[in-house]
Amino acid sequence: MYMLKTYIPYVHAKNIFDVDVEFFVANNVKFLLVDLDNTLDSYKTKKPSEQVFLLKEELYNHGIEMYILSNNTGKRVGIYADELKVPYVSSIGKPFARGINKFLKSKNISKNEVMLVGDQLMTDIAAANRAKIKSLYVEKLVKEDQPTTRFNRIFERPIKKKLFKKNLIIDWKEKLYGGNK
Repeated sequence: MYMLKTYIPYVHAKNIFDVDVEFFVANNVKFLLVDLDNTLDSYKTKKPSEQVFLLKEELYNHGIEMYILSNNTGKRVGIYADELKVPYVSSIGKPFARGINKFLKSKNISKNEVMLVGDQLMTDIAAANRAKIKSLYVEKLVKEDQPTTRFNRIFERPIKKKLFKKNLIIDWKEKLYGGNK
């Protein structure tokens, strides 16, 4: 069970676009740290989709700042984030917490006002747990993955299966509405 604890997200959703902004507001989220590849868009997508622009705007309208935190290269992340007009950190070093903690400290962001969103238990969720911040685990948006991610998913599959089987992954609606929706 101890090993599994590293990979247990605060909540789960099909994707980030399905989550009501009220969920973030109710959880005191002022800063949403979002993974890029297969969380916001395909790793092949150079520019944000209209759906991503709408999400950013809705978050902003509710007082929530979006940041992209990615393990991908500065060039890849920079082009995408600049187009979206959001700050970013590339090569953040997930699953380790060091990069996240350094980023939060540099921005003077309180950990109780942050949530990290990502599509990988072994990088995104593990990093969030190690940094002691809330996390939203989402399913990957598209079928294709980068080669390193494909490799990680081989090891992730049995962990994910076990977490769901043991009911250790809670849907965001259940956390927000107590299962009444």
